[in-house]
Formats: sequence, structure tokens, C-alpha cells
Amino acid sequence: MTDLVVGDLAPQFELPRDGGGLLSLAAFAGKPIVLYFYPQDDTTSCTQEAIDFSRLKPEFERAGAVVIGLSPDNVRKHDKFKSKYDLTINLAADEERKAIDAYHLWVEKSMYGRKYMGVERATFLIGRDGRIARIWRKVRVKGHAEDVLEATRSL
Repeated sequence: MTDLVVGDLAPQFELPRDGGGLLSLAAFAGKPIVLYFYPQDDTTSCTQEAIDFSRLKPEFERAGAVVIGLSPDNVRKHDKFKSKYDLTINLAADEERKAIDAYHLWVEKSMYGRKYMGVERATFLIGRDGRIARIWRKVRVKGHAEDVLEATRSL
């Protein structure tokens, strides 16, 4: 399994979303898409990342882009997460890890010497043509949403 690279077509998906219904990349065809993957709702880094993207959502919209956060949490958890922190971005629930696997983000991680499998924090900027324009792997949250916004504006 080879990692995705800039220029590849973004793998398509259709997943349950916060608030009910389904969310797919195809629904946003012709728009830039910020697709960020995160491990779990309501943890320190994941919460800060969601707050940062929500705070900048109007700027992303001015750039013509949509922001989608994706994790293996279920819709019920996403709804509680959005409500608790007044998040405004789209959240997709990938409980079966279909999109996570398609983007090669189910990886071995290590914490305090213990190894386990989990979602790598990563962001993909997808251009209007459906191709990956930029990739951030092993994301550090501080300043990340601003970096992604700057890249989105340059599309």
C-alpha cells in the first residue's frame, strides 16, 4: 500500500455525518476541500484543531472551500462534540475506517512505550479538479488551520 501523493485523485467516500444524512466528497465537486483526519472527538488536540478550523470557517468559505473533519467516532459522538464546543465545520463518521484506510492513515502509534493502532492526524487539501493539492502528515495542531487556510487561498 503506497501513500497518496500530491496530484493523485482524492479517494471518494460517502459517510454518515453530524446532524444526520450522508457526506461525500462528490457533493462538493468543483470546490476546494480541506479534509482533515483526527483520532477522537473531545480530546485536547482534536478539540483545539476543530475549534481552529471552525473559527476560520468564514475565511475558508471566502476562498470557496469547504472543511470536513473525519474520525472513526460515530455520529452521536460528533453531535455531542459539535454542541459542546459550538463547532461549525462538517464532521464525517468513519466507524468502519473506509476513508481512513483509503487515505492510508490507520497506522501504528506509540504512547508511553505502548504500541497501538490509530488514526494519524493528517490534512489533505483537495483542489477543484478532485486531485490532492497539498498533504500535511503527522500534524501539530498549533497554527495548522492557519497554514491550511494560506494554502487554500493560493489554489
